Amino acid sequence: MSTITDGIRVLTVAGEIDHDTAQPLRQALDISRLGSPPRVVIDMRQVTFMDSAGINLLVTARRATSGQHGWLRLAGAPESVMRTLRIVELDTIIDCHPTLRDALQP
Repeated sequence: MSTITDGIRVLTVAGEIDHDTAQPLRQALDISRLGSPPRVVIDMRQVTFMDSAGINLLVTARRATSGQHGWLRLAGAPESVMRTLRIVELDTIIDCHPTLRDALQP
């Protein structure tokens, strides 16, 4: 699901982000659909699992948004998903916020 809040695209993701399920999120993160500059928050509260396909997708999206002078933030990732993000140190290049409200702050 995609909504816009204060000019920020909020993508709500549920379930697993893996090779078999990543395509809808990949399409939603298409830089041509995000506005200029692209400002995106991925609401991950309902994500139950993420593998390397999800990690690669987030890295690509982060590069694309920052290349257009925008940003990508993650919100509410469950501890099991945050653990994955920490292991690969993705949390050092993408801002991870505990809540959607925090991620939407300027």
